[in-house]
Amino acid sequence: MKERVRKVFAGLDPSVDRLVVANSVEPHLDQSFFYLFDVPSGLFEGSVAVAHRDGSLDVLTTPLEAQSAEEAAKRDRAVKVHTVDRDSADPVIAQLLEGPGPVALNFTELTHAWYLRLDKLLPKASWVDASVALRKARATKDADEIARLRRAAEIGSKVGVEIPSMLRAGITELELASEIEYRMNRLGASGRSFGTIVGFGPHGAEPHYQPDGTPLRPGQSIVCDYGAFYRRYASDITRSFRFGPRDAELKEAHETVERAQRAALDAIRPGVPARDVHLAAAAVIDGSKFKGRLIHGVGHSIGLAVHDGWYYGPKIDDPLEEGMVFTVEPGIYLPGKGGVRIEDDVVVTKAGFEFLSTTPRGYLEVAS
Repeated sequence: MKERVRKVFAGLDPSVDRLVVANSVEPHLDQSFFYLFDVPSGLFEGSVAVAHRDGSLDVLTTPLEAQSAEEAAKRDRAVKVHTVDRDSADPVIAQLLEGPGPVALNFTELTHAWYLRLDKLLPKASWVDASVALRKARATKDADEIARLRRAAEIGSKVGVEIPSMLRAGITELELASEIEYRMNRLGASGRSFGTIVGFGPHGAEPHYQPDGTPLRPGQSIVCDYGAFYRRYASDITRSFRFGPRDAELKEAHETVERAQRAALDAIRPGVPARDVHLAAAAVIDGSKFKGRLIHGVGHSIGLAVHDGWYYGPKIDDPLEEGMVFTVEPGIYLPGKGGVRIEDDVVVTKAGFEFLSTTPRGYLEVAS
């Protein structure tokens, strides 16, 4: 944890020696809290992390999570846990932040209520934005983070292999989504990393579709986008299938997406502008009969959140760095008919990249 704190401060002005990350109530929990304080269990609503430039960390939490907090702190002597009731936290916060100099806040995640509370506690304080420093620190993962992301992807990959056996006429989108989530939990996931997307037929043409009671019928395409949490770290995998008789156009779309993903993967290596990965995939799709049917960026970072604060598209020139973990997910969407998306989680290595997800990517027709 000490190294993570120092990593964040390396991205801040040297005059800043204090950083506050404050949680509100779910879903307004700042995942940077869990980056700084690596605690695998607990909700930590209303908890606060005060980080210091020397790498030390003060964590204020309620009795609800005191046991988990104390156990996590035993692994790092730089962490001190303060167990306080929510009504008695303010004097401790004020004491930890007293002194001259600016105080950093995570502007993109801090609620307005928390800002007003801190501003009242420290009326003379000057506030600076730490959101960019936090995002950049979280973009490259350490060995433990990669191990958890790998395990989350392994869980998702094993379930991905099983999806074709779950398909049957009449199963609804919601039933298939719940079966995917159940099997991930059976394999050790602590839950889904986002709302599972299952789209039959025309619903597959909407990337962020929410499943409903639509039943599966022969002759439909299927898009399944799902992921697992493992010790707070996420996976995000998409596979596309065909149920019953072949549709030549969707088969061609699937093969085009496969080529697009391969082109994007071939572009990955440290130092490459992130846009090059997107543009490599887009060139394949726009060079086919499906020009213009890639309607989103080709990927996003993944970590404590399934969308971990960074994405890449045609205008993102951030250089890739060793240790970055992100998705590669080109897609083709045909409104009124269906869609194809293939999504994998990868980590950037010295030589290029490594797959974290391993489910087969090829075109697959499932007998109806």
